[in-house]
Amino acid sequence: MFDWKKPTVQMLGRWQPWHDGHQELFKRSLNKTGQVIIQVRDVHGASGGEGQNDNPFDWDEVCKNISEGLAKDGFERGVHYEIMMVPNIVNITYGRGVGYVFEEETFEESVTDISATKIRKKMREEGDLK
Repeated sequence: MFDWKKPTVQMLGRWQPWHDGHQELFKRSLNKTGQVIIQVRDVHGASGGEGQNDNPFDWDEVCKNISEGLAKDGFERGVHYEIMMVPNIVNITYGRGVGYVFEEETFEESVTDISATKIRKKMREEGDLK
């Protein structure tokens, strides 16, 4: 069961849509503490910042995409992760180190080449997305 008091890794993003690169990031994140909070920026129909104007998926679709993607590898909401909507966060600041670490994960090219922009384009070409 997800424990709100336990050390947890935070993943913040638009997830437009959730894809295999996100899945790999989740797996690494889960290995750090055993649970992950996936924060979904509320960007549907809005700009997510420079170069982030294409946000066709709403909250329900994003949650469904995340849950279905993670279920493929046996991960369960409420056990391994939780999903939380947050405002359209475009800047994260902090005053001093107070118990958390900022880390950028790097992956092999086959993972870093995955692009939600390309996925949305293909979905539109195939008629799966307006």
